[in-house]
Order: sequence, then structure tokens, then C-alpha cells
Amino acid sequence: MTRRESPDMTLTLLHTAEAHRASFDRLRDKIAPGMRLEHVVRPDFLERAQDGIDAALDAEITTMIKAAPGPVICTCTTIGPAAARAGAIRVDWPMMQAAAETKGAILMVYCLESTRAPSLALLQDAMTAANHPGPLVPLPLPALWPLFAEAKLADFAKALALAILKQAVQMPDLGAIVLAQASMAGAAPMLEDLGVAVLSSPELALRVGLARL
Repeated sequence: MTRRESPDMTLTLLHTAEAHRASFDRLRDKIAPGMRLEHVVRPDFLERAQDGIDAALDAEITTMIKAAPGPVICTCTTIGPAAARAGAIRVDWPMMQAAAETKGAILMVYCLESTRAPSLALLQDAMTAANHPGPLVPLPLPALWPLFAEAKLADFAKALALAILKQAVQMPDLGAIVLAQASMAGAAPMLEDLGVAVLSSPELALRVGLARL
């Protein structure tokens, strides 16, 4: 058995949206061509987690992660805490650490209300560890989520960028923009002219996952 064929050389990604499969495959081709990614897509996990993660869902998430042949990245912010308890890499943790190393206000953007609490808690943990004084400003954009749910990814990214730009120009002390959900990564290139750190999670998390192989 070669190194590439070894079970522990497989990186598993737990998604709750099918669109993430292609996104992470493109990133893999950029970062580590030839490396195998195993995708597990469970939209039902996100649906069931909207009102909180009960014991049954927590057990299913844990079982799936424990059964994986190598490291697991959970790309869903909502179920991220449960996945992390089971040993998975939270897709947003490397991003939150990077945000905490910046200076100035941090604008945290999200669309799903179920991601608000886990994202804020994780970013606040990172800021505390890095002695970042803040402020931390949440920006909810729930009206835009149907665009992603309907797979209108280009429209979703453009709408996000416009809404974020409108808020960002009102924050002269802005130091970083955190795109809290992996689905938002497409908006990042459209915000580069702002002159602040625009952080999305997929590439940072994939690099961490590959480093664990």
C-alpha cells in the first residue's frame, strides 16, 4: 500500500450543503493536487440543528466523525461545536485565529441565525487568546441566504459584497472582515479594495487539515 493509498491519508469533509463539494475540490487542486478528499454531505444535520443540537443529532455527528479514516473538517458553522467535541477541525477556527491577530474593529458577517452564537463564541475565544480589544461587530444578512440555498452562488457572492461594503464604509476603524460561513467565500475577492483583511474559512481550514495527514 502506497502513502497516498493509506487510509490515514484521507481527509474527510463533513458538509451540510452539496455546493461545498466542488468548492473544496477546487481548493484541493490548487493546494495539494492528487490528494484524496472524502466528502460526506448531510443537509439533514443542518435542518435538524436549526433549533439546537439534541442528543440524538450529537450522537450521529460523533459516530460519523469517529468512523472516518483520518482527519475530518466540519464545514458547517452551526454543527461545528458538536463536530469539534468529536475531534473534527472546525472550518472557521483557523479563520477566527487569523482575525484575532489583526488590529482594529472586526466585522463578523453571517446569514443563518443558527450560526450566530457558535461563530461569535469562537471568535471571542480567539480574540481573548490574542488579547484583541475589539470591538466585534456582528452583521446579520439573513435575507441573502435563499440565494445560496437555491444555488445562485454568483448572485449570493455579489449581494454579500454589496451589503458588506455598505457597512464597512461606515467603520473607519475597521481592521478585518470575517465571512463567518464557508459559503460566503466567493465574496472575498470582491472586497479586496477595502484595504482590510477579508477572511474566509475554506482555504485556511483545508491547509490545517492537510497538515494533519
